[in-house]
Amino acid sequence: MTTAIQRAHAIIRNRGGTIRTSDALRAGIHRRTLYAMRDGGQLEQQARGVYRLMDIDPPADPDLALVTERIPHGVICLISALAIHELTTQIPHAVHLAIPRTARYPTLPEVSLEVYRFASASYETGIERLDHDGLTVQVYDPDKTIADCFKYRNKIGLDLVLEALKNRRRQSEWSPQRILDYARVNRVATQLTPYLEAIL
Repeated sequence: MTTAIQRAHAIIRNRGGTIRTSDALRAGIHRRTLYAMRDGGQLEQQARGVYRLMDIDPPADPDLALVTERIPHGVICLISALAIHELTTQIPHAVHLAIPRTARYPTLPEVSLEVYRFASASYETGIERLDHDGLTVQVYDPDKTIADCFKYRNKIGLDLVLEALKNRRRQSEWSPQRILDYARVNRVATQLTPYLEAIL
């Protein structure tokens, strides 16, 4: 293994085993090195411009990993965020992703993706970065996720929101006030209040 490949291998491993071409170039990995690693069986090309080391365990959720790598400005939201926070028993059939209202619509043909355009205040509020199955994901926190799900209840179903509220109530960080604060950002606080009161 050449020194350039060893160095590239270490950089990619430190980033969780997956890297975009643009990030690799910024980190000082030459495009030629990436291609040599791919051709030598050390890297797998997951999608256009996304590579994963072959000697590490594959991510538990490869679609989520790919979305995280390819759409860095996206934030995992709604049902996908509920699943990450263990607030639903439903398995998402697609990765639910929020983007700014003015952002270009992302295309990722390898993944089933549901994209939502959020207004600036809603998009920027409640984002956290957390480790999920060895993957660092940008996701809305549990209370913001519930407020978002209530806003989109006609699309995803009110039953899902009520299930999430009941599950959240059992968690130690339960804060109805924080959920209401996020609901105000989404302009649905008045509509959500009776549902919150019903489970207090």
